[in-house]
Amino acid sequence: MAMRESTTVSPILSLTAVSKRFGAVVVADNLDLSLAQGEALGIIGPNGAGKTSLFNMIAGVIRPDTGRVEFEGSDITHLPPSQRCRAGIGRCFQIPQPFLGLTTFENLCVTGFFGKAGSHANVEKRCVEILELTGLLPKANTLAGSLTLLERKRLELARALAGEPKLLLLDEIAGGLTPHECEDLVAAIKTIRATGVSVIWIEHVVHALLAIVDRLFVLHQGRKLGEGDPRSVMASREVHEIYLGVEADG
Repeated sequence: MAMRESTTVSPILSLTAVSKRFGAVVVADNLDLSLAQGEALGIIGPNGAGKTSLFNMIAGVIRPDTGRVEFEGSDITHLPPSQRCRAGIGRCFQIPQPFLGLTTFENLCVTGFFGKAGSHANVEKRCVEILELTGLLPKANTLAGSLTLLERKRLELARALAGEPKLLLLDEIAGGLTPHECEDLVAAIKTIRATGVSVIWIEHVVHALLAIVDRLFVLHQGRKLGEGDPRSVMASREVHEIYLGVEADG
């Protein structure tokens, strides 16, 4: 009998038994997380649940006390953020962190030149494409320090894309946006996903999250509270009581 060839695909990212604490505060308690290539995962949870700390461990800003972080099958648990960026992990911070004295275009070029190897001509061309995608092309020669908060959020996304990430970490980038701006953001992320980029998105603007993600992961006090189909997770009793602060009937 002929053997059927395995079609199992390794995840692009996996966290195994990851734990982290700061004194008495536990931000990750034996967490397991896996993300498939091209998948979009949403992460929700109340303030202090450990969401940003989880991103910090994926990006290399902090190291877990125990456990293992793998990216494309390689152990990156002890790699610094710069090497993870070059490997293909891009990140948008909740509070934008541009180089204020550089123009919008120059901000992208910094990431393009140093985040991933490539010729200057190719990097500059790609940066112009990203400015157009994120609606920042008219602000290309504007100093980042002169941008509005909403424009800085767009720049945060654009800078992450300039590194040509395989995995994009989004930390509450829809916060403060108008409904129309939120629609534009969702459209941009859908376009990014269509190129094969995997996404993990922490977000409190739930309708934006549900328009993008394939799966939801719920954190509470550093532990996984639930995981699965986005609408099923949002309808669960535990999420209503802990994340939404509403006691469920029944």
